[in-house]
Amino acid sequence: MLTKFTASQPVEIAVPDQPIPIQHYLRQPQRLVNALVDQKRIQQLSEEIFRLKMRPLSFMSLSIQPTVDMRVWAESNGTIYLRSVGCEIRGFEYINQRFSLNLRGYLSPYQSSTGTRLEGRADLEVQVDLPPPFSFTPKPILETTGNGLLKSVLLTVKQRLLHHLLADYRQWVISQTQEQSLSKDDTQLPILNIE
Repeated sequence: MLTKFTASQPVEIAVPDQPIPIQHYLRQPQRLVNALVDQKRIQQLSEEIFRLKMRPLSFMSLSIQPTVDMRVWAESNGTIYLRSVGCEIRGFEYINQRFSLNLRGYLSPYQSSTGTRLEGRADLEVQVDLPPPFSFTPKPILETTGNGLLKSVLLTVKQRLLHHLLADYRQWVISQTQEQSLSKDDTQLPILNIE
């Protein structure tokens, strides 16, 4: 029985003022990926493609662990986009062959009179042809359970984003300003003329 599950999650984050605007930070998509996901579960395949091993998901009596390949890229204005480009369910060949995952999201910086804020949204859709035991479960129950599971996945990602993104941005600004002050100090060192 082919079943579709969907969830969406908006996000809005107030960005504290820093000496370097957040647009510069956002032009480095790998930093966003590291803020979203535990680094032990990420493998960078190319400049824009990341393989994410998700935490195990429990759906009714089934436990699966999707591995998702995501393309993450930034526009010059600092907007970051992410799209799933592949997915695999290891250990469950029946479901793997009948499973598709589509994740789309963005995060954009906006200036207003009150300062900078980030606005974004993630949309997650899963289609799966469930194995026979599930075909006896009423479709509304399956959909409610599946949609709730996807919503909890997106909510977890949102919480990580809220807690880790600004902290990583702050650390990045500190490291950048230290590098800049060190390079200025290097150029201003007097040359001693010892005879």
